[in-house]
Amino acid sequence: MDAVKAEVAAGGVSAPKSDVPGLKQVVADARADGIDLKIVVVDVNPPIDTPLRDIATVVGQANPGSTVLVLSPSFSGTYSPTYDRVLLEAGEDLARTGNPVQSAQNFVSQLGTPIFPWTEFTIFLTVAVFLAALATRILQVVSKRSGSPENTVLADN
Repeated sequence: MDAVKAEVAAGGVSAPKSDVPGLKQVVADARADGIDLKIVVVDVNPPIDTPLRDIATVVGQANPGSTVLVLSPSFSGTYSPTYDRVLLEAGEDLARTGNPVQSAQNFVSQLGTPIFPWTEFTIFLTVAVFLAALATRILQVVSKRSGSPENTVLADN
């Protein structure tokens, strides 16, 4: 882990030599977009993806403020104090291509994509349902008043 942290601190990337130039370009492009990205590539898949998130957390804590992407051939793990877990996991889903450079590009692209505003949608939907229920109740009261016996007697005369 010390070697990985040292490589990341030096150039933002810890990966097999063949992938380093492409990944450094992704890191530079992300920096231009205001994202402090660090990338770690692991050669083998762990049994589950949790160890990748653990590695990302360790690297992220060694580089405060950084968003960290850890890739294996089939999995990815992330850490970020800047982006929420929903956005990171959406990026992780796109970062499982088997090609570390393409995976990193997909991840960065997802970070720049706005997530659907669920909170605002939920508030709007709640208010809309409340207003519909209120309108229904008002119409019921008005309907009962217009159908009262006094009104039907007057209508028969």
